[in-house]
Amino acid sequence: MTELFMIPRALDRGTIVFLALLGAVAIAVPLLNLALPDSSPLHVPTYLVSLFGKYVCFALLALSIDLIWGYCGILSLGHGAFFALGGYAMGMYLMRQIGGRGVYGNPLLPDFMVFLNWKELPLAWWGFSSFPYAMLMVLAVPGLLALVFGWFAFRSRVTGVYFSIITQAMTFALLLAFFRNDFGFGGNNGLTDFKDILGFNVQADGTRAALFATSCLALMLGYVVCRILVASKFGMVLIAIRDAEARARFLGYRVESYKLAVFTISACMAGVAGALYVPQVGIINPGEFSPANSIEAVIWVAVGGRGTLAGAVIGAVLVNYAKTTFTSGALAPYWLFLLGGLFVGVTLWLPRGIVGTIAHWRAGRRITATEDAPDPSGAAVATKPQAAE
Repeated sequence: MTELFMIPRALDRGTIVFLALLGAVAIAVPLLNLALPDSSPLHVPTYLVSLFGKYVCFALLALSIDLIWGYCGILSLGHGAFFALGGYAMGMYLMRQIGGRGVYGNPLLPDFMVFLNWKELPLAWWGFSSFPYAMLMVLAVPGLLALVFGWFAFRSRVTGVYFSIITQAMTFALLLAFFRNDFGFGGNNGLTDFKDILGFNVQADGTRAALFATSCLALMLGYVVCRILVASKFGMVLIAIRDAEARARFLGYRVESYKLAVFTISACMAGVAGALYVPQVGIINPGEFSPANSIEAVIWVAVGGRGTLAGAVIGAVLVNYAKTTFTSGALAPYWLFLLGGLFVGVTLWLPRGIVGTIAHWRAGRRITATEDAPDPSGAAVATKPQAAE
């Protein structure tokens, strides 16, 4: 019952405005794509719908990282692994929907398995012809990996940079495993050439618009879940662990259990982001496990402002928009230098990120206005002592 009373506090004015903006985007972009003719200046081309949908998926990934890094102090450099696992679960479902329409016309085996002379469908692929089963795996596989990995790591009290390093090692190990052809997931080429999702042509304009709207709804739901979590007693304990882990442990809180719970929830959110990403880009391959992708996602959160939730979303959109702009022009070879410079610049001169800095500035102005306000009783208002010059 206590958690129910936290919902109104979680859904404050800023949260409602943010959700309203996301809802408006979820409605406006598909309408401008489907309802207006191509000749209209307000028409949104289908390729932009897919591009915006990719940004929204990245925003959900950034949100999952902000939940653990911004509120619990867990810096994961391997969240790209959970994102990719969710994407592979969706890709396996989409591959099973191809049926006999593949290049080799095999109704049971995907084309890459026929090419590699596989005789039967591997056990890991069973059940993926069912959409509910695939969606269950989108949550279960990243969640189970995070649960097992986190249990060993947190039980051993691995923290700080050491935890970041082993998460990076985890995603690199998965990268090497998924590159193997005999692993059963398409090897270097990954999974692609998707046809249908729930019976709808995945390339159709209407399907693209629906996927974009679904991604926005998933981001809204993820944001609400995160807000409820951080506004609850659970969230207060997470902040205590972030600021003084040893003190929280001495007060009797089972720090490892809180860390494990939030790490698992975060991994499931990343898996959902990956599952929505795959049908919109049309491919999933081992490159998504690259440690560089996980590091880049951390930069999104740092730029937007960790510990703000909204900042993670804004940072993901801004950085990826910049990436799209720079990598499509003459500056493409220098993008990684620009990204590294951006991270260093934010760390040195904007440590709170964009949203965090704005919030800090507004809070400072409110305090100043309160101190300068005259006392209604007419009594003199004591001012804060100033440092000697």
